[in-house]
Amino acid sequence: MTELNTKLALVRACMRTQGLGAIRFRGVDWFAWMTCGGSSVVLLSAETGVAEVLVTDEGAWALTDNIEAERLTREELPQGLQVAAHPWTDSRPREAFVKARTGVGPVGSDRPAAGEFPLPAQITRARSSLMPEELERYRALGRDAAAAMTDALLAARPEWTGFELAGAGAQALWARGIHPALTLVGDARRLPVYRHATASREKLGERAMLVFCGRRHGLFANLTRFVYFRQPTQEERRLTADVAGVEAAAFAASRPGATLGQVYAALVRAYADSGHPGAEALHHQGGSCGYLSRDVVAQPGMEVPLASHNAVAWNPSLPGAKVEDTAVVSAKGLELLTVDPRWPTVRVEGRERPDLLVR
Repeated sequence: MTELNTKLALVRACMRTQGLGAIRFRGVDWFAWMTCGGSSVVLLSAETGVAEVLVTDEGAWALTDNIEAERLTREELPQGLQVAAHPWTDSRPREAFVKARTGVGPVGSDRPAAGEFPLPAQITRARSSLMPEELERYRALGRDAAAAMTDALLAARPEWTGFELAGAGAQALWARGIHPALTLVGDARRLPVYRHATASREKLGERAMLVFCGRRHGLFANLTRFVYFRQPTQEERRLTADVAGVEAAAFAASRPGATLGQVYAALVRAYADSGHPGAEALHHQGGSCGYLSRDVVAQPGMEVPLASHNAVAWNPSLPGAKVEDTAVVSAKGLELLTVDPRWPTVRVEGRERPDLLVR
């Protein structure tokens, strides 16, 4: 059974259970999931794109306008998904098409309009458990995003501004067909001050942090790296080691069936054990991911469980120090996706983790 057929069977089974006549997948995240990695994105920041997917018991269609129909058919959609196009000047034919195929039956959607119902929980849970084909796409994305990060930071110079480093990062991602959803830069002065030190006109100075959230085939690769143009101080090394220890605790707690609240609690304990009690309150610690940069951000007591083959990205931080990679949890253990063999590493709790790049 193909990936599309597996997903259609799942969606239709949920429709029957919930008594729904159809489901509309409107968001760019859900479009990518349902089309097995297709993209409805034109405007990078848009939550809904230039097409949606309609699934009924009888068929499945990508609904779009006459501008996009041919391109989507040739470049974005899997075999087995038909296209229904309407004039770009008038969306009423789209709604008439949907009504003709659903009749009076209720409609579900990831972004419900008037009279529609939210997606069944079974579908939301299923998206968290990545299929083999999705994992292969994710692994390739992770490798490419990590390589883009290495390229950008090997090219960086202390006299560059944050804008220039962000631009170099975006260029390296685009060169690999990855949408630069986020290229966050912290320069030497602002790194210890702001956990989210967005790119600015300031020069990088003696060190810099670069953060990626890169999207391809709808999936997000999230990672953070640091470059130093001098030798790190003993204190900088200590803080870097401390956040790596906190991350190791999060990794150890990340397993199928564990809740995000349990992983968060492990982070809290690790901060305290390393001499930084309460540090978790100063920045979010990451969470589960996949078709969003974070599907769910972990919070205290949260009972959302991790699924088998669920992607996660934890990002513990301290002033001027942070660590982040995208990984997948399964019964076999944790698989890191955003790895480039060119990047220097240090061993933390039996696992190779990114070290500071000193140039």
